[in-house]
Amino acid sequence: MYCIQAYLSCPSAARRRPLVSALRLIALLAVMVWHSAHAAPSSDLWAYWAAHDRDAALQVDHSLWQTLLDGSVQRGGDHINRVDYKGFVKTNEHLLDTYLAYLQSLEPTSMSPNQQLAFWINLYNAQTVKVVLGYPDKDSILKMRPSLLSVGPWDEKYLQIEGKDVSLNDIEHRILRPIWADHRLHFALNCASLGCPDLSTEAYRAETIQGQLQQAEDLFLSQPRAIELTQDGVLMLSSLFDWYLEDFADSEQALLQFLAERAPNLATTLRTHQSKIRYHYDWALNGATP
Repeated sequence: MYCIQAYLSCPSAARRRPLVSALRLIALLAVMVWHSAHAAPSSDLWAYWAAHDRDAALQVDHSLWQTLLDGSVQRGGDHINRVDYKGFVKTNEHLLDTYLAYLQSLEPTSMSPNQQLAFWINLYNAQTVKVVLGYPDKDSILKMRPSLLSVGPWDEKYLQIEGKDVSLNDIEHRILRPIWADHRLHFALNCASLGCPDLSTEAYRAETIQGQLQQAEDLFLSQPRAIELTQDGVLMLSSLFDWYLEDFADSEQALLQFLAERAPNLATTLRTHQSKIRYHYDWALNGATP
């Protein structure tokens, strides 16, 4: 700090100019990073992954992921599923690595659509847990960044599927959203944050996935972190509905009608609401509390 102050106090404007420019650049980069953290990527099809085999005989085994969920995910006192990340490191990290390696050895383009859907959701959630384990001193996934200017881990190519490098953002925004166009995906993918829909205690499976997606939607929409009317009459909605509005409805007013159909206890309020909506999201880690 002394060096910077001494430099700025120099009477020569020529000497100050480079530092001032550098500080402005840093400020600009900070603004860009902040905006990227609060703007969701658009749905952009990666056409290669649209291939499938409706008559696929392959059976994908998610039992190892189920074992990991059984031992590490628990309902917290706030009714949010918490993940015992510290316990994961001690006893289960090698099993997680085994499961991730197994999924990466498969060919999703040779699976049926429901097999693919379960494959990608479970892979996304398992890789997210793996990311958190790599940053034991961080209290938010936003701080888990491979490089200085990255916001979170979502663009890092952690995975290799069918010889192609794949990131978490690829799975969500270039595969799942454009191919399935199902808003319930937002309630199944977990980003290790308290504001995010729960990490399910059940592995997604091809035979039951449609019911599981519906269950995930029903559970999240019944909670205040999704929809809440405060005592002073402010309507609070999860930022998911702001970031991904196009996946739920054509407009904010249509969104309220969409939610009214799925939240009967707030249906009248949602259908008649005319004031501004306040969106919120808690990026704190969904770790188990001591």
